[in-house]
Amino acid sequence: MKGLADLDWLSRFLHETPGDPVEGGPTRQVLNACWSRVNPTPIPVPRIIAWSDQMAQTLGLDQRDPSLLAGNQICDGMEPYSQCYGGHQFGTWAGQLGDGRAITLGEVKADKSVLELQLKGAGRTPYSRHADGKAVLRSSVREFLCSEAMFHLGVPTTRALSLCTTGENIVRDMFYDGRPAEEPGAVVCRVAPSFLRFGSFQIHAMRGDESTLRSLVEHTLKTHFPHLKSQGDQLLIDWLSEVGQTTAHMVIEWLRVGFVHGVMNSDNMSIHGLTIDYGPYGWIEGYDHNWTPNTTDLQNRRYRFGQQPMVAGWNLSRLFEAISPLLKNTQRLQKCLESYDEILLGYYHQMWCDKLGLNQYNKEMVEELIGLFHSSETDMTIFFRLLATVEKPNIGDLKICFYDFNSALKEEWTQWLSKYLALVKPNRAQAMNRVNPKYVLRNWMAQLAIDKAEQEDFTLIEELYQLLKKPYDEQPEMESKWFVKRPEWARNRPGCSMLSCSS
Repeated sequence: MKGLADLDWLSRFLHETPGDPVEGGPTRQVLNACWSRVNPTPIPVPRIIAWSDQMAQTLGLDQRDPSLLAGNQICDGMEPYSQCYGGHQFGTWAGQLGDGRAITLGEVKADKSVLELQLKGAGRTPYSRHADGKAVLRSSVREFLCSEAMFHLGVPTTRALSLCTTGENIVRDMFYDGRPAEEPGAVVCRVAPSFLRFGSFQIHAMRGDESTLRSLVEHTLKTHFPHLKSQGDQLLIDWLSEVGQTTAHMVIEWLRVGFVHGVMNSDNMSIHGLTIDYGPYGWIEGYDHNWTPNTTDLQNRRYRFGQQPMVAGWNLSRLFEAISPLLKNTQRLQKCLESYDEILLGYYHQMWCDKLGLNQYNKEMVEELIGLFHSSETDMTIFFRLLATVEKPNIGDLKICFYDFNSALKEEWTQWLSKYLALVKPNRAQAMNRVNPKYVLRNWMAQLAIDKAEQEDFTLIEELYQLLKKPYDEQPEMESKWFVKRPEWARNRPGCSMLSCSS
């Protein structure tokens, strides 16, 4: 049996970048450093309640170690730390942020790659500010299920290995409205090539600390982008261009499956083009470009569904600004941004061709469809899955997609279907069903699992985990339960329609 203690542990980030000379300790400003050593806070009763067998297989694990996975023990080879970073939050520079409730255990060699293992909710760090560094069960269930669901959808993402309960209650004010309550605590072990963010570089640039910035960039290029062989300015341009490309691919994949990140601050943007930090995310029920799941963002809707590609470009601009002190010719950064826009548009056009089963992007048809979506509350997942089987311009074939069909639009829908069917590829269904999932982690589904888990019934977490490992398969035994529109009870329920940054 092989457990965490048997893995081949590395600490490249600690050994190749400058660190905080103070270990652990109170919340503070950490200067001239990329990280601070800190150990997880022991918990009363670690218990594994969810486990990703596929992630375990990737890591070469066949033994579950609750004490190690919840942070109660540290094995030989681990060198725990939390990362220092900053970021723009809702468009405003927020200064030092850092891993306030995340502690990296180290890196491990896995198959042909090296992966970083990080505990989220493992206790106070120098970046916790006034918080306790813990995580509650509801947010941890959402992170475990969604990161694994996204992986199986084919969306670039961090992964999850395990979810542990802690045997303690934590006080949280879910919507910051003066109504704190006790909730069960939990810890997620999440996995990625690294948890470097745009904000990891921004913090040093904004402080004018070019030496630390340069060290971090050199480590990043050597460790995570060794395939780039150019030198000097060209190496930095090639690197930033790749970050732009992977970021473009990620956000278009979000649009493809109907995912809304909810809090696209620059500290929540991965340098690897991965979906990171599953907080107040949501899945589109009725297709709506203006929808956001984040209560903090309801007034301005900065991070709404349809604006995610633009926000990603804005965040890239902030990253490029952070790297600019290391460039001799900063004007070349403009071409990186232009490249992002071009690549994004190409991905966007191809996404619609794939979802609709078309040989060529048709701007008029797509825009007309989006307009009809906004006029008729339409379930996105069900619509695209059923569209693959429609052979005649009969809107009745799609009636289960609509929450409240506007009969006045029947003629417009019929006309759209007629134009669409005249352009589709023959035998399109199989190809469309490979990009249009049948099952996604709708918020109300996650909330049902959370409700049961808070009563110490973890069966629904496992059921959803197994369901979402095969999101493009029919799974007829699951259809009547999970291939359905949002139930009316979930329309305005907290955790289903409304989430906060504590979610």
